[in-house]
Amino acid sequence: MSIVKLNNRGVKDVTAFGSISSLGELTFISKQTASSSATISFTSGIDSTYKEYIFYFNNIHPSDEADFTFQANAVGGSGYNETITSTTFDAFNRENDTQAVLNYYASTDQAQGTSFQILNYNPPIENDNDASLSGYLHLFNPSSTVFVKHFIARVQHMGISTDPLSVDSFGAGYFNTTSAIDEIQFKMNSGNIDAGDILLFGLN
Repeated sequence: MSIVKLNNRGVKDVTAFGSISSLGELTFISKQTASSSATISFTSGIDSTYKEYIFYFNNIHPSDEADFTFQANAVGGSGYNETITSTTFDAFNRENDTQAVLNYYASTDQAQGTSFQILNYNPPIENDNDASLSGYLHLFNPSSTVFVKHFIARVQHMGISTDPLSVDSFGAGYFNTTSAIDEIQFKMNSGNIDAGDILLFGLN
């Protein structure tokens, strides 16, 4: 097994890792910052250059108490309505420590559905000034014209309640198409994305 070698003396100042053949390398592609945005769409940068793409969400804040969602377009497609089969679950704990729960949510999975896929599960994101969502969406081999397009996601958000919750949400699924996918759109299911950053990386 190879040992990770830092090319700088201090971990806090590291800018590069030594070469490890068994691990990939993240390459920054683009970043979009929400500002009362109805949607955030990535319409370039997703192609055959990389077999894996990762979207990172940093402090996504909704204008309303709402859920954060995504969908895709195949090459030449429009409407962000590709067919999805997915599975979802979460774990949460209340700020006052009165309830800790692990749940599967059939209401937020899809079986050959074309809706926007929810990334955070019950309850919706709180819209207090200090509330937000952070996490990632990992998309595998979107340019394949042989296989369906798998994805996995994990996000953490402050959930709405009289006693707010820390909610750790897990989702996975696939776009049931063998057409290449080249566009991804994010939006709230109610209101705008008030603030936050979405970063796109390729993994080789």
